[in-house]
Amino acid sequence: MAIRNIREIGDEVLSKKCKEVAEMTPRIRDLIGDMLETMYEANGVGLAAPQVGILRRIVVIDCTGENPYVLINPRIVEASGEQTGQEGCLSVPGKAGMVTRPSYVKCEALDADMQPYVLEGTELLARAIYHELDHLDGHLYVEKVEGELMDAVPAGEEDEED
Repeated sequence: MAIRNIREIGDEVLSKKCKEVAEMTPRIRDLIGDMLETMYEANGVGLAAPQVGILRRIVVIDCTGENPYVLINPRIVEASGEQTGQEGCLSVPGKAGMVTRPSYVKCEALDADMQPYVLEGTELLARAIYHELDHLDGHLYVEKVEGELMDAVPAGEEDEED
């Protein structure tokens, strides 16, 4: 596995729609491992393939640091509720903004063995799923920010949410 370079805002790859993954190959398996390693190294909660320059519908998410999800060809099938909170992105370093997203999401995807599964999430996981799936269609969270982008607060210094 290897740490990959994270593409940043302004890189045209981040504005392109990704292609579906037809089959698991050694290159795709290596990509998934690299994405997980890159996400953890950057202290992220999620990473989408276009963020490392690969236009494939692959996302990795781990909100706890202990339970990574691999989503291949994911699609949202249900969403409800609403939450507004600060959001940041590894492709927009040092910045954050307030974004409103559903507070519950149900997503269908394939796992790393190309087996179908359903992932349901609330709060942070729901936010992460929506955020990462936006990347697969060429969208960054900055398009949804309410108000201005702010300097991100370093991890561990943020206020507790109510």
